Amino acid sequence: MAYTISTTVSMPFEEAVTAATEALKAHGFGVLTTIDVKDTLKQKIGAEFRPYRILGACNPQMAHQALQAEDKIGVMLPCNVIVQEHAPGRVEIAAVDPVASMQAVENPSLGEVAGSVREGLRQAIADLEARS
Repeated sequence: MAYTISTTVSMPFEEAVTAATEALKAHGFGVLTTIDVKDTLKQKIGAEFRPYRILGACNPQMAHQALQAEDKIGVMLPCNVIVQEHAPGRVEIAAVDPVASMQAVENPSLGEVAGSVREGLRQAIADLEARS
């Protein structure tokens, strides 16, 4: 089973980060955290890396439902969305598939929430694909 929902867009990296954030917002997700992997690797270990950002996306209503269904599910929140540049103007945006990531948790109520989250993330990725 694939564990991501992704697309590749033709736009500059920073524009893709902004577009991803906006697409997530349009489907009920906020970005709680942003990790600049390129900058972090440079600062921590001196490594050069391509532009790569991890966005911690959360839909508060769905997160609340998930936490009510499974009290330890917070270890899998927020949903990570990556934005990485493969070549100038060619940027991949990929979201975790929450159904795949929560497959090990045997809780039907959680599965329903994961399905709703997956659909919202799919729609956000589809919006990005349509913009490219």
